[in-house]
Amino acid sequence: MTLEANVVHFVRLLRRAGLAVGPGDVIDAERAVAAVDMVRRDQFYAALHAVLVKNRVDHDLFDEAFRLFWRDPMGAESAMALLLPQMKTPTAKSVSRRLSEAWKPPQQRPPETPPPPEPQVDTFLAYSADEVLKKRDFDQMSADELAKARRIVRSLDAKVRLIPTRRTRAADHGHHLDPARTVRDALRRGGEIQKLRWQRRLERPPTVVALCDISGSMGRYSEMLLRFLHTLLAHRRRGHVFTFATHLTNITRSLQDRDVDKALNEVGNEVTDWASGTRLGLCLREFNQHWSRRVLAQGAIVLLVTDGLDRDDAEALRTEAARLGRSCKRLIWLNPLLRYAGFEPKAQGVQALLPAIDEHRPIHDLASLEALAKVLAGT
Repeated sequence: MTLEANVVHFVRLLRRAGLAVGPGDVIDAERAVAAVDMVRRDQFYAALHAVLVKNRVDHDLFDEAFRLFWRDPMGAESAMALLLPQMKTPTAKSVSRRLSEAWKPPQQRPPETPPPPEPQVDTFLAYSADEVLKKRDFDQMSADELAKARRIVRSLDAKVRLIPTRRTRAADHGHHLDPARTVRDALRRGGEIQKLRWQRRLERPPTVVALCDISGSMGRYSEMLLRFLHTLLAHRRRGHVFTFATHLTNITRSLQDRDVDKALNEVGNEVTDWASGTRLGLCLREFNQHWSRRVLAQGAIVLLVTDGLDRDDAEALRTEAARLGRSCKRLIWLNPLLRYAGFEPKAQGVQALLPAIDEHRPIHDLASLEALAKVLAGT
């Protein structure tokens, strides 16, 4: 099998796994590998990665697919090894479900037979397909399930309950008298009060500020959270979104695009530390020093999206988390590690965050996103 044919098969594998690649990318990939030294495996990897990975979220999946597709069991780093990839189906538990399903060849459809009569089954306490999908971990979803989950996230009810402010405006009737307008109206009529004037308090949605961890340990959860936050901003019109891994990035403007896919592409181009390490304490310090007073006014709600796995100084993280908690009305920690029934706060980063938060919630499936939307709608 020639190198060109192997590149075609590799692109098809990535497409079945959910990457946005097509026939044009096959041509670009063949041109890219032709322009490098194919004996050098690192150059070969870099050429394919530069052409086929268009979103930072897909880096890990591409890396895993490349390792399995172009592997050489004998350990030789030769051009012949690149021309003869081993196409065995991966069976390791570390391989993602999307890649495992993409590796399987398409099955032949059986000949159509008339469907049997539907049995009468009592569906009480039975799970529908949507109910099963709602409780499936984002990191364990197949490509088709992820596509359906993205559509569900886009349609989540993120409506808001407006909260009253101190400001008022004139009203035709109500329960609050407007003394100034009443007196002015009376002075125009010789000092006699003929009609009472009323006022009502202005209402606005509460400001929501999200700090989203995009380090390597967060993986698929970061993407789904950003899609949810895109919907949230579209409904609330008052909010700010930051990403952090090794440094803090304000992506609020990028998420304001009406098309969620275009918005996430802009975010991918803007953020430079995607899928890297985590410096949670340093990033919280940067937020507290440069952004806190600007975006946390008037009782803002902060969503801290992270697993709390930080190797920096725990005492510094404790200080910055406490400062953040004092600066906002509510600090809600969204932690994907809560999906484990046996989760215990043993990590230093987790122990440093817990005293400062008001609420600790899971964020790993559609059901947890729906619960979060209901909580925010009631704030």
